[in-house]
Amino acid sequence: MTFPSPAKHYKSTQHVLSTLAGVLIIIPLSPLICRFVPPIMFGSYNIDMLLAVLTAIALVRLLLWLVRPLIIPALVLLMALLIFNQFAGRYGFNNVFNDYKTLAIANWEVRDQKQTDLLSINPGLFENADSKGTREIKAKVRVTDSVVRNFSVKHSLDYFKEYQGKYAMLTRHLSLFKYINSNFNYVPDAQRDEYFATAKETIQDGLAGDCDDHSILMASCLMSIGAKCRLVIIEGHMYPEMYVGDKADFEVIQQAVVQLFNDQKVKNIFYHENNGEYWINLDYTARHPGGPYMNDKLKLMVEL
Repeated sequence: MTFPSPAKHYKSTQHVLSTLAGVLIIIPLSPLICRFVPPIMFGSYNIDMLLAVLTAIALVRLLLWLVRPLIIPALVLLMALLIFNQFAGRYGFNNVFNDYKTLAIANWEVRDQKQTDLLSINPGLFENADSKGTREIKAKVRVTDSVVRNFSVKHSLDYFKEYQGKYAMLTRHLSLFKYINSNFNYVPDAQRDEYFATAKETIQDGLAGDCDDHSILMASCLMSIGAKCRLVIIEGHMYPEMYVGDKADFEVIQQAVVQLFNDQKVKNIFYHENNGEYWINLDYTARHPGGPYMNDKLKLMVEL
């Protein structure tokens, strides 16, 4: 009976371990790569994670072919980086898990919910230049105010920095939304006195006010960093909407919301669409962009 030589046995074991290490590298490397791959749609399905996985496989196979002994140290280094990031509050194991979950949720679970849109039926629902209320509201939206601009820039950097390579300015807009809606406190006006506060006033009041104060604040802040917004007045309420773009742009922001607001377990994205233009709800009652509308009893649209 003959036995394999120790050198051959060692080489065989090393081959198995290096191959296993390569597989283990692909798992966290794929979402790391995907953070820098722009959203890519194939029909109604997002495939940027699939492309990231294929890229990770190609890189690992290349590493195994060129310098197989370095694959295990590469795995150790990658794991150390993720562990460090996990405790430092950066891109860590939680993000890896959530990014894979986002792929499944965005492609198979989340549904967009188009709100009944009366604009095509009655274009007069857009603001009338002679409307006193509309003029008062628009006068309170002061995009170039330095307090508003500085507040917006600061809090647009609070969240989602690790996904800027993927979603670009969307991360700034969604970060600002998250900060405002996480910290806004509802305080009503006097029963017989409707007061519209500027964004500067609401900021100085500690992010407190009623629905129209929140709407003016949200729209002013987002517009100060480049977003396009409008205000929607329905029966007993006002809320802001942000312009998304066309259907393809809507699918991108839908994926971004599912990924960046994964703690909210997003199931539906609510929006208005008219003539191929998409607008999503940014109400203070919503914990994520595209949250449910309070009602569809539309009275007025205020273009800003």
